[in-house]
Amino acid sequence: MGSRVSREDFEWVYTDQPHADRRQEILAKYPEIKSLMKPDSNLIWIIIMMVLTQLVAFYLVKDLDWKWVLFWAYVFGSCINHSMTLAIHEISHNFAFGHHKALWNRWFGMFANLPIGVPYSISFKRYHMDHHRYLGADGIDVDIPTDFEGWFFCTTFRKFLWVILQPLFYAFRPLLINPKPISHLEIINTVAQIIFDIIVYYVFGIKSLVYMLAASLLGLGLHPISGHFIAEHYMFLKGYETYSYYGPLNLLTFNVGYHNEHHDFPNVPGKNLPLVRKIAAEYYDNLPQYNSWVKVLYDFVTDDTISPYSRMKRHPKGKEVLE
Repeated sequence: MGSRVSREDFEWVYTDQPHADRRQEILAKYPEIKSLMKPDSNLIWIIIMMVLTQLVAFYLVKDLDWKWVLFWAYVFGSCINHSMTLAIHEISHNFAFGHHKALWNRWFGMFANLPIGVPYSISFKRYHMDHHRYLGADGIDVDIPTDFEGWFFCTTFRKFLWVILQPLFYAFRPLLINPKPISHLEIINTVAQIIFDIIVYYVFGIKSLVYMLAASLLGLGLHPISGHFIAEHYMFLKGYETYSYYGPLNLLTFNVGYHNEHHDFPNVPGKNLPLVRKIAAEYYDNLPQYNSWVKVLYDFVTDDTISPYSRMKRHPKGKEVLE
C-alpha cells in the first residue's frame, strides 16, 4: 500500500560527526557555557512526582471499563511514561545527582523506571553513551535501524506500522546489532521491575497493570511525542544528521528537542539547553529545525524519499572503547 521508497541503503559517510568540532569552536568563543554543565536537582522532585502521579492513576483506573482504561492509557498515561523515558535519558547523563555520584543516578533510574513496566533504565544508559561517542557507527550505534527495517518498511503502510511498533524495535535492536554481556545492575533492574509489576497486579488488579504497559507501548509508538525518535537523526535534508525541535512539547520532554545542542554539549542538562542556543545562536539558528513532531511523523510516513534507511552511517575505525 502506497508508493515504494526509492532508497535502498543508508547514507554512508566518511567524515566524523560534526558535534565534537562544533563543541570546541563554541567553547573557545563562549567559555561561559561551561557554567551550565552541572546537575539539575529539580529532576529528583519532578520524577518523584511523576511516579506518584502514575500510582494515583493506577488506583483511578482499576475499576473502569476496559475502553476507558485504554483511553486514559493513551491520552494521559502515555504522556507520563514517554516523558519518564526522557527523564531516564537525563539520569543516564548523571544529571540528577552529578557524575561524582554515578551509582546514585543508576539507582534513581531504576526508581524512575517503575511506572514504565518494563526494565529499561540500566540498559539504556549503556547503549546511549555509545550513541553519543560513536554516532552512526555501524554495529555500535543501536539507534540506527537494522537492514531488515530499512528493506521491509519501505511503503507508506509499512512505515506506518513501523512507527506504531517503534518501542519493540528499540527493545530488540540492541540484541541484534550490538549485544552486550548482562551486568549485575541490569539483573537488579529486571528483578525490581518484575516485583513492582506483581505488586501493581495484586494491589490494584489487572486493569492497572494493563494501563501501565499500554501507556508505555502506546506512548512510544504512534504518539505526538514519539515524533522525536524520527526528528532527531533521520536525514530529511541531505548532509544533515541531527535536527533540533523548538516546539511546545519540549515542556513535557526535558527539552530533548534541543538535539543539536544536546549532542554538542552532552554534559549540559535539558533545563539549560535553551541557554546554550541563546548564547551561541549563530551556530544553531541556521541549522535545519522543526516546530512540529506530528508533522515529522506525517512526513516520514507519506514521503516516498524517507524510510528507516534515511540515516547517516559510518564504518567503525577500530579504536572504539564501548560502554
